[in-house]
This record gives sequence, structure tokens and C-alpha cells, in this order.
Amino acid sequence: MKNIVIIGGGIGGMGVATTLAQKLKNANITVVNKEDFYFAGPSRPLILTGEQRYSRIIRGYEEVGKLGINVVIGNVYKIDPDNRKVYLSDSSFNSTREISYDYLVLSPGIVFDGSKITGYDKYWWKNTTVYDPGRVNVLKQRLWTAEKGTVVVYAPKAPYRCAPAPTETAMLAHTILSYRGVRNKFRIIHIDANDKTQPPVIADVIKQIYEKAGIELVTNQEIVEIGENYVVTKSGEKYNYDILAMLEPNKVPRFIEESGLGSPFADVRSPQDLRTPKYDDILVVGDAAKLPFPKNQEIAFESSQFAANKILEMEGVSEKVSVQYAFVGWAYVGNLEGKLETYSLQFQLDLTKQPPAAAKDPVMKREYTLQKDNWEQAYLSRLFNYKVIE
Repeated sequence: MKNIVIIGGGIGGMGVATTLAQKLKNANITVVNKEDFYFAGPSRPLILTGEQRYSRIIRGYEEVGKLGINVVIGNVYKIDPDNRKVYLSDSSFNSTREISYDYLVLSPGIVFDGSKITGYDKYWWKNTTVYDPGRVNVLKQRLWTAEKGTVVVYAPKAPYRCAPAPTETAMLAHTILSYRGVRNKFRIIHIDANDKTQPPVIADVIKQIYEKAGIELVTNQEIVEIGENYVVTKSGEKYNYDILAMLEPNKVPRFIEESGLGSPFADVRSPQDLRTPKYDDILVVGDAAKLPFPKNQEIAFESSQFAANKILEMEGVSEKVSVQYAFVGWAYVGNLEGKLETYSLQFQLDLTKQPPAAAKDPVMKREYTLQKDNWEQAYLSRLFNYKVIE
């Protein structure tokens, strides 16, 4: 019986686990996750406006046991590819353990790395984003209590997790401040290290929306320094802030780098063959993989299905799941009138074509926000084996 160990219990990891649980018999499937819950990403920005609740986008792992999946809670600190071992620690009991595998799937997501930003080690606490439970809540508190000042939003060089998140943050900040009646007392500045806001397919529409919202956009500028109330870009421009929502550059966790599997992201043979170049028995999916695509939930899931297919192939199973890198996405654009009723843009990317085929609806619609919610809830129900009770 083959031991399949999956590091990371998010969309990518659970995508591999649930597919293999259905298709591959006589296999022990173990998912290792550092927490005993999963906090979904796509609708996190709506926590800022109160349009989303934690209870709807957090899932526990209890129900996946019914699918034959074992979940282990622990922090992976080392992998030994040559001896097929994973090492993890339990900080609660100060204990360590090792797990052996026949196949290892790496889907730990990314970590945020501000180490190259001068002053980050001292002023990290001034920064907040929509990317984790604590920081999104702090950002919400600041936006709802500040009376005047400057909001600085920052996007690093792509690829980074959830391409439209900085834009969504800027527009939802505008929405909240407008709803509170204090928007005219604030500047909102979006500094972007890329030449366009991400994803590029909707950058022209975002620029027009920013103009209507009075949001200042600065492109092709990396933040290289952070102070108590200011940031400095690579060109030497200084921007004061009262609220800072800076997305740090993304990279893989240290244990992947230390294993020689790639940096800042893990190397894979191709988008369809997600094995690492050196090891046939190690595959990488989701945000951790070095893919020529955006980092988002849809790519994480699609890559998980390619990885599952490769394991099935190596195990001599002819039945595969149908999958391709093509998806519909949505970007929140808040509400220009300051109502707590977020609108969204819809876009499409077909990455199976060269160059990739992109399309969009330039009209922001409330129904797209609802479609995004239904899409996210469908994924969570499928991968965690239960729906939340509304």
C-alpha cells in the first residue's frame, strides 16, 4: 500500500487528496497542515466591509475522514527527499515526528517575505493586508476608526497570491471611507511594482474606476524601505501613510528552499508534469509551484488535478480527471457610491493557448460578486466534504 503525503491542506492539497481518495485504491493518504482549519482566500477582502463572515469561509478537516483521508496537524520544518521522509513539529507539546512517503506532494502555499525591505524588521506591525485572519481584521479596524490620513496599498512584483487583491483592498477602502462620510479626508495611494495593476486583462478598467474613485496609482515602483509613517520606493520617492496595506513579496517556505527544490518558488518539469526535476516522487502544486501563470485558487486546483493524474499514471491507473488551465475570475471593485454592496468585474483566462487568451466584461456588476461567492462555496463544500449552515 502506497503512502501519499501531502503538505498543505488548502485548495491545492485537498484537491490532490480528494481526487486520489476517489481514484486510487490501496493508498494511505495523509495531509499535513500547520493548523486544524483552512481559511479560504478569494472573499477575504469582503470581511473589511462586513459582507463576508469568518464562519462561511473557514473549514475544519473533520469530515474529510469519511473520504479516507488522514489529517495530521503539525509544522513541517524539514524534508529529506533522498530518504523519503518528512519531519514535523508540534509546538504545543514540544514534540517532533517523522513521516515516510512513497509520493510527496508539496502544496504549502507561500510565505510573505519582507526581509529585503529596509526597516521591515522594526515596523512590520504597522503593515496589514487581507491575506490572513489577524491582519485583515486589523486592517478592518483601522479603516473603520481612522478619521483622516493617507492609505497606502502596495502590490509587489508578480507573481503573487491573488492578483487583484491589492486593487480590491484599495477599492474597498474607498467604499468604507465613503460609507463613513470621511472619504474627502483621506488620500488612497496604490503603489504597484508592476507596469499595470494585476491581472493585466482588467488593468484598463481598473484605471478608469480609480479615476472615478480618486485613487492615486503609481506603477513600476517597488517599496524598498518602511518607516513608522512612511515608505520609500526604489526610485527614491517617499510616501507618508497612516494606514499601510502592503503585500510583501511571496516565496516558498524555508524547508523547500533548504531541500534544494527551488527558490523563490519550487521548480517543476512543466505545468502538466508537476514533478520536481530531480525527484519523480515529489510533486508541487498551487502557489508554491514555479508556474508561468497567476497564483490563485483556480490555478491551485487545476494544478492539483494535473498532479493527481501524474500519480495515477505512475501507479498504472488509466482513468484520469479532465483538467486544463482555463478559468473565469472575478475582482471586487467595491462600490463607488459608498454603499456596503460590493460590485465586481469578471474576466477570463485561457492559458492553454499561446499567447494566453484573455477576455473581460468591462461593466462592474453586483451579480458577479454573488457568482464569486457561489464558486468559492462550491469548492469548499467539495474539498472539505460539508456545507456551512447559513
